[in-house]
Amino acid sequence: MIRDIIKSGLIVLILIALQLTLIPLVSIKGIIPDLVVIYIVIYAMRNGQVKGTFFGFVVGLFFDLFSGGLLGSAMFAKTLAGFVAGYFHKDDEEDIFSNSLLFASIIFIASLIDSFFYAFLGSAEVELNILSLIFMNGIFPAAYTSLIGLAYSLLVRKK
Repeated sequence: MIRDIIKSGLIVLILIALQLTLIPLVSIKGIIPDLVVIYIVIYAMRNGQVKGTFFGFVVGLFFDLFSGGLLGSAMFAKTLAGFVAGYFHKDDEEDIFSNSLLFASIIFIASLIDSFFYAFLGSAEVELNILSLIFMNGIFPAAYTSLIGLAYSLLVRKK
């Protein structure tokens, strides 16, 4: 138990560091994938909704602290992502990567919620263009994140 917590904590810290430093370098027209959400989805699907929600909360808190953004915006968004991904937890299914398209779809949904709420709550702009918020800060980052998640699940499944 303690070993799993330490392992997950180290993975989260590494992913947050990558997300804030290297991942913006692979952006496409300002749209970047969110590796942290992929890990939250994996954790929630393996451990259930309650643990996934709490994990998303803690990860979001650390993300807010390290990113220097508005405290609470990532915390709320990643909590929702963990909550939604936890709906897809099944006790009898150990391999969450067995259906890669389902896994990518769950990542898309969780990432869409995360990206939308993070952009909405963390934006300093008074006037938000709703179409920009939906597409540029919601659907496009979610699609990019789900493609990365799909590639990861295909790599893991082949092992």
